[in-house]
Amino acid sequence: MKTLISLVVIILFSTSIYAQKLEYSTLFIPDSLKQNANTVVRLDQMDIVIASQRSMNVKQKRVVTVLNEKGQNAINAYENYDKKTTVKEIHATIYDALGNEIKKAKRKDFRDQCMLDGITIFSDSRFIYLEYTPTQYPFTIVYESEVETSNTAFIPQWIPLNENFVSIEKCVLNVNFPSNLGFKKKEFNFTDFKIKKTADTATNLSYIATNLLAQKEEDYSPVYVGFPRLMLGLEVFNIEGVDGNAKTWKEFGQWYSDKILTGTTELSDETKIKIKALVGNETDPIKKAKIIYHYVQEKSRYVSIQVGIGGWKPMYANDVDRLGYGDCKALTNYTKALLNVVDVPTYNTILYGGREKIDIESDFVSMQGNHMILTIPDGEKYIWLECTSQDDPFGYQANFTDDRNVLVIKPDGAEIVRTKNYQDKDNTQVNTGKYTLSEDGTFTGTITMVSQGSQYGSKVRVEKLQPTDKEAHYKNYWDNISNLKLNKITFSNDKQKISFAENLDISAENYGKITSNTMIFVVNAFSQETGSIKRIRNRKNPFEITRGSYDSDEITIALPSGFAIESIPQKTELTSKFVEYKTEVIKSDSSNLVYKRTFFVKKGLYTSKEYDEFRLFMEQVSRNDNAKIILTKIQ
Repeated sequence: MKTLISLVVIILFSTSIYAQKLEYSTLFIPDSLKQNANTVVRLDQMDIVIASQRSMNVKQKRVVTVLNEKGQNAINAYENYDKKTTVKEIHATIYDALGNEIKKAKRKDFRDQCMLDGITIFSDSRFIYLEYTPTQYPFTIVYESEVETSNTAFIPQWIPLNENFVSIEKCVLNVNFPSNLGFKKKEFNFTDFKIKKTADTATNLSYIATNLLAQKEEDYSPVYVGFPRLMLGLEVFNIEGVDGNAKTWKEFGQWYSDKILTGTTELSDETKIKIKALVGNETDPIKKAKIIYHYVQEKSRYVSIQVGIGGWKPMYANDVDRLGYGDCKALTNYTKALLNVVDVPTYNTILYGGREKIDIESDFVSMQGNHMILTIPDGEKYIWLECTSQDDPFGYQANFTDDRNVLVIKPDGAEIVRTKNYQDKDNTQVNTGKYTLSEDGTFTGTITMVSQGSQYGSKVRVEKLQPTDKEAHYKNYWDNISNLKLNKITFSNDKQKISFAENLDISAENYGKITSNTMIFVVNAFSQETGSIKRIRNRKNPFEITRGSYDSDEITIALPSGFAIESIPQKTELTSKFVEYKTEVIKSDSSNLVYKRTFFVKKGLYTSKEYDEFRLFMEQVSRNDNAKIILTKIQ
């Protein structure tokens, strides 16, 4: 009998081991999930239990097969924690392609470090992560974790597929919550994916997603388009020990003002006297704001503060005044405090900062955003101040906080407002210059490039580059000119007009190619569109031009002596819904030409089918920018 029982145990154990090997073997992954994939997520399960306003538990299990080196970043075996968030359990097991166990990783095998970002002055936020260097591909990692927190203001989003070249075999979400906390959800981009809601009651929500195929990267895709995600939130929540209750943005704004901002703008009498003296007799509120903004830029610098509620509550203005540094919230609030002294009304404003334009979701009242700026009412409009920059002109916000929905916190509540949209034809670069070709084809030229609007923000950073980086920048910018030499570079930054001028003196040997009695050179030396738009077969996503622009050139060309013009490019005018392009070469006399060019790019959201039309149009532009002049040597 004992022998029989032992045999059964052995058989069951062996069967279990074999089943596990099959489960984690890569041999049975469907080919459809391997196509275009660097990683296959076999299982991604998140179980969220919200026990109360001040208690949330999150368990995760991820089974991830990494097919090649490029798939390493999709493992995501890490957790963040701080004084209010505890990692109760974390471990992982790694298997080879056949499902054989390679390694077990317990908590002590994970790396644990402070969440420093290079400019964080102090922090109690940490993260624990697995650092694994594989010896072979493919391999599979089974990762499990459990985290507890009192911060219920931030329920993790469910994003079953969140990056390109990753496929999902199965992704599960289970959420349990009390019925009295005002639980809510919002779905994005579920339609085109195999996602099923398996439970939706007063206290429970569940989804399952299966066989989500890996997507290729598609240039010019809009933010978040193509990936499904689910936002979760509570009307009754807690953040770092501070209870919140908000069904509307008005209620949210009142809570934020009363519980988070109250008492943070106090300043010493000495500072108040100093600020009043600085402003003097000025009465115009915007002029007073400009004086204060310049003062803050001169006095303070940006650092990241990540201690407790410091992730959301500003440092006290007195502390910023004394220390001379702060994060976006601290410097915004400090500027607000200084403006209060001289009776300029302002509002703290929460938003998503970044080059990509991400809106605060206006119909989902919750803690959102990653950045704070200051808003000054100016009649029927607003002026927006980026208080972390020591260099930005007053009111400038292109490329980081422009054209997006933001949350303006007012004393009686909050409201969603859209920030400034820089119009296409205001984002200009105007090039004026000249170049001369010598008899041996040597090019010598000067150019002034004046940028405004969003192009100002893209160009002004060049001034502060190190000399070697500056040289590399211009050689990359003019990669159409071989043997380029930068003889002299000067800049002019007019912050009042928000205009940046680059003045360059350059030269290059053999720009004119000489063959027998002929010299050939590209007429457009300074502003060629040399980059090609990637061809994408069967494109799925729409494409977006997020910022329009208007470039113009007027360049005088002195031809080499002893040569006559054999041919010059014809006047060209190309027009589409995306771009308008014009060029013209004007013959002043037998040895001097004027090259004129305009290039107008239109902001817009376009269909996937229109992408190829855009690509082909830009190929025409590139070909025309490479148009050549042919000279013949006079015998």
